[in-house]
Amino acid sequence: MPEKKTTARAAKAKREGKSASTQAGEFVREEIEHVREGKHGAKSTKQAIAIGLSKARRAGVDAKPSKTASKATKKKAAQDSAKAGTAKEPSATRSRGAKKALKTASKKTPAKKVASKQALSTQAKKAASKRTAASRSAAAKKAAKTKGAAGRKAAAKKAARTRKQD
Repeated sequence: MPEKKTTARAAKAKREGKSASTQAGEFVREEIEHVREGKHGAKSTKQAIAIGLSKARRAGVDAKPSKTASKATKKKAAQDSAKAGTAKEPSATRSRGAKKALKTASKKTPAKKVASKQALSTQAKKAASKRTAASRSAAAKKAAKTKGAAGRKAAAKKAARTRKQD
């Protein structure tokens, strides 16, 4: 079950007109935190992200799988989306089994390797490199549009501050 504050942040992002992936990002962030805290482990950064996306879909976020996703991924995404809105508690036995599987996965791969800033950065770069320049540009334009005046001003200030000085 996602934490209340995560669900609230995702709902706020939805109200602000942010994309489904931005809304789902809150759940992914929560999952990365769980891995860092040692609540459970994940074999890879990709797995931690997948768990977060699954939680997001079950919470009602319309995060569709990519066109190039595997058949199994698409099936899982459809199952998760179908579960959205149903408030049935998950089986305790199944939850225990899933937690145990994640814990044994973490023994082989330390959380530092899975949820570090470097690991997340590498994963993001790999994912971005698979997208076209036009797709990345369109996403950036939409992000700027939904940022709001205050957000744009803060981003511009940060850009000016971090820009290489001649």
